[in-house]
Amino acid sequence: MAEHVCPWWFCYTFDNPLRRLVQDPVSTLKPFVQPGQTALDLGCGMGYFTLGLANLVGEGGRVVSVDLQDKMLAALKRRAAKQGLARRIEPRRCSTDSLGIEDLRGQVDFALAFWMLHEVPGRVGFVRQVAASLRPEGSFLVVEPKFHVRQADFAAELDLMVGQGWEVLERPAIWGSHAALLRPLRQAA
Repeated sequence: MAEHVCPWWFCYTFDNPLRRLVQDPVSTLKPFVQPGQTALDLGCGMGYFTLGLANLVGEGGRVVSVDLQDKMLAALKRRAAKQGLARRIEPRRCSTDSLGIEDLRGQVDFALAFWMLHEVPGRVGFVRQVAASLRPEGSFLVVEPKFHVRQADFAAELDLMVGQGWEVLERPAIWGSHAALLRPLRQAA
């Protein structure tokens, strides 16, 4: 499985209104997110799922949205402002070796990596940082595209996470995707 970073301009091919017909962000994530929670959207891109999360956490919640590319974060900021959600969303630029979420240790209720984990070269460090950010009852939804990530590669991602102390809670059905909801058995050091 080759790692790469999705170019910002390519997001327009799958981050569009037609996608909502089969993969609506709010209905997809509603089973996992409650009002007032803190959510973490990893590899948020232009905000397709960030905006849905912001609606779900409501006025009393917040969404920390992390991406490697400035152009993705700029598009997210524009979309959030246009929808009146900017106050609930905190965009952050990460680096190739750090998510930049050290200040969130033990504060995140729900983390999301939607169609992006296959792009991460240092997955062990990545999942450790996510584990450290989660509250004890927090969960992490990992979703990979079936059209790009083979079942065997997704299974290898889950095996890596289980080997790092995660447990698979469920395997939700999400259109066009392999998906797993996980929780760390122990908080990362």
